[in-house]
Parts: sequence; C-alpha cells; structure tokens
Amino acid sequence: MNTRPTGRRTRAALALTALLGSTALAGLSGPSAAAADGSVSVQYRTSAVGATADQSEPWFKVRNTGSSPVQLSQVKIRYYFKADSPGAAYRFACSWAVRGCSGITGTFGTLTNPTATADRYLEIGFTPAAGSLAPGADTGDMQLRFHRSDWQTLRQSDDYSFSGSRTSYADWNKATALLAGATVWGTAPEGNDPTDPTDPTDPPGEGGQTLFDDFDYTSHTDPALAAHGWSVRGNSGGPGVPGATWDPSKVTFSSSGGNSLMNLESSTAGTGASTTHTEVLTRSMKFKNGTYAARVKFSDAPAYGPDGDHVVQTFFTINDLKAPMADDYAEYDFEYLPNGGWGEPSNILYTTSWETYNPDPWQAVNQHSESRRSFNGWHDLVVTIDNNAITYYVDGQHFGTHDAAYLPERPMSINFNQWLIDLDGQTSTTPRAYHQQVDYVLHVKDEVLTPAQVTAKVGELRGAGTSFVDEVPAP
Repeated sequence: MNTRPTGRRTRAALALTALLGSTALAGLSGPSAAAADGSVSVQYRTSAVGATADQSEPWFKVRNTGSSPVQLSQVKIRYYFKADSPGAAYRFACSWAVRGCSGITGTFGTLTNPTATADRYLEIGFTPAAGSLAPGADTGDMQLRFHRSDWQTLRQSDDYSFSGSRTSYADWNKATALLAGATVWGTAPEGNDPTDPTDPTDPPGEGGQTLFDDFDYTSHTDPALAAHGWSVRGNSGGPGVPGATWDPSKVTFSSSGGNSLMNLESSTAGTGASTTHTEVLTRSMKFKNGTYAARVKFSDAPAYGPDGDHVVQTFFTINDLKAPMADDYAEYDFEYLPNGGWGEPSNILYTTSWETYNPDPWQAVNQHSESRRSFNGWHDLVVTIDNNAITYYVDGQHFGTHDAAYLPERPMSINFNQWLIDLDGQTSTTPRAYHQQVDYVLHVKDEVLTPAQVTAKVGELRGAGTSFVDEVPAP
C-alpha cells in the first residue's frame, strides 16, 4: 500500500452487487423426494420462473433432519444446469440470506458425464461463520442467483435442477446435498454422483487459472524474472522518505531449507539521500477476483545497525488512480510496521481494502483491520476476493472481512515492497538495513480457496516440480 490507513469510511452509494463468484460449484438433481439415509434435506423455490431469464434464481433452505447438530461448513448443495454454449462463463451472487451472504460461497464445475439437461453445476458451500443447525432447524431463506458473465439471456427451461412452477419452498431432490463429503440428499444427473472424486472442480475458461512463483532466480537481472512478468522497481517517487531511491540491486535471491527465497533489503543512514527502498511487482494488471497468497518473513529488527525506523513491509495488489477519488481504483494490502508509524507506537499489522483516495488534500475511502503485536518471522498471508467481500487470513486464521463497497472494478498488479515512512523513528546517521523475505506467491483466478487449500495447492505444485506457472490471461 502507498498511503496510511485511515479507518472505516464507506462511500455513500454502494455499487451493484458484484458479478464474480469465488468457488467452483457442483451439481444437483430431481423433483421432490424424501431424505436419503442422511441428516439434511434441501428445499427449493425460484423467483425467476420464465423459460429464459437475465439470471437464474435458485433459492434454497437446508434443514437438519437428524438428531444431532450439523456444522454448515460441512454441507454443500449442488444445482445442475445446461450451459448455453460450450464456452459460456457464469457468475454467482447472493442477494440476501437469513444467516448473511458473507457465510455463503458459490462455485461452478463441469460434469464428468454431460446429459441433455446438465453439463455444469453450481455448488453452494458455507464458511465456518455460518454456524450450525440444531436438529429440526433450517437455514432460512437463501436468495441466490447466477448469470452469464456477458449478461446475455440464459435459457433455464432445459436445466436439470430448474422448475418454474416452484414458487414456494418444498423438498427438491433435483438438488443434491453433501455432508462431510458424502451425498445425503437428492439425485444427480445420471452418471454424475457428486461424491465421485473424479469430478473436475472447474469448467474450462471459468476461473482456476493459476499464477505461482517460488522465486527461483539468480539475481534481479536474471532474464527469467522479466520473462515471468516481474518488474524490479528503479524509478523514483513515493511512497516513503523524500529523496529516497528504489534500488533494484537490493532485490536478491537465495535458497534455504530447499526453497528458493526472494529478499528485499531497504536501508538508510538517516538522510533521504542515503535511504533506499525496494519493490517487486507484476508488469501486468490482470488480477482481480480470486485467491491471493504469499509466504512472507517480516523482521522486527534490522539486519545490521540501530533499530527504530518506521519501516513498512508489504504484500498487496493495486491498480492505478486515474484521478483523485476515482471510483475504479482498488488496493488490498498486508502492511507490517515493526516499529510503528502513522501515529502507532510499536508493532502493528494492517490489512486495508481501498475504494479510492485524494492525495491532496488527503482524503481516503477504505476499510481496515489491525493487530497490535509482533509478527516477526514467517507468515502465511491469504486474501480472497469474491462478489460479496474481501477476506484476509494470517497463518490460517481469519484476520478481517471487508465490505462489498471496496470490491475491485478493474484488474490489478501483485506487489511486494519495503520502505520507510519517514526518518522520525530513528535519527541516527549510522547505516542500518531491514530485510523482508518472500518464499512464494500464488493467485488462483475467480476461486476462493481456504488457507488449507492454499497450502495443499502449493504443495501439489512443488511436488510436481513446478517453480513457475502463469495461466492467468491478460485482461
């Protein structure tokens, strides 16, 4: 990030509910039915009854039909449909839910065995925040919808799980429910048991494209670094200490414990002219919704010299501010201040989601979360962006969720930088330097992964000997 977080200011008018969904969805099946030997049932209705529609509106309730509580995070519902064309892409949204849309996820998948009425599915899942269902209880109304990403009219009359006559809730066995991975309700289209482990998780061209880099390079001049889309900053300007330079030579690479690492070194001798900052960023702004993750080592103390500078160590995504208060600006930050700064006296980690700002006179529209403690050492940082919210995790734990008002309108770049806010924290003229290290970076387009899924995906990539891949298309 390049400016100080200024708290929870929301803009006056919220945008329309954003288009992109975040997790890959699974299939559904046939008309009303009694529950199988499971402990949940699915009720369905629709408010879009026509054979064609701008968007399909499958609304659901999930009921606990067993004798013990059910954790909703273990439940998945699948709604099966026929794509309008092989290349059609779809987007999920939650309009309203009794338990809150922030606890509901939606993803799309492709059926292994397409039928005349289904070759895709939407899978509805729940985050831990959705809580549990007591015996006999239901979720209440979940008003869900999906549409073509190009907003062309879609045909739903040929969709396996659709019924235009269902305008009030009733049991519906053409939607399937999984509990802890086992199918406990409904019937999938023939040959497509959703418990089947061979079901793919993503339809072609609908998200899932991955950027992964474990930073296996020799130096900042390694031709592969530029070939893989990275730029090492050398141009002058903010943020940070006036008169400081951005020194590409201070971005170096090494190996530790079998992993390659990128190191950013920033230094000062107490004057602007002696201060060097470092930054590495993707040249392309092509990243928007989905999952962003990095393993980063923050440092509380300098590698050498006296401590106390107001240093900022970061992992973030950003696009350009085209005009003061432009509403298509976006930025999502992890910023660690080991020695405080911006009025903070000591360690603080910020996560900040930006809608826009005006540099002069300063005005900011953002939302942030913070933790005032030491984050010295290695940390797994994850931020997910879907059509409902921006959610931050640190070391697998939820750190903060920010509102739909701050969702991105345009794609962004991925960045790491380390810089000094000012020279007020330490006035010594003795040289000192601070290190920030990066183990890897991962982006998965248009899919929300849990921190555990991030760890698994990185393990799979490394297990396959992949040090770099970039499948994310240009915008």
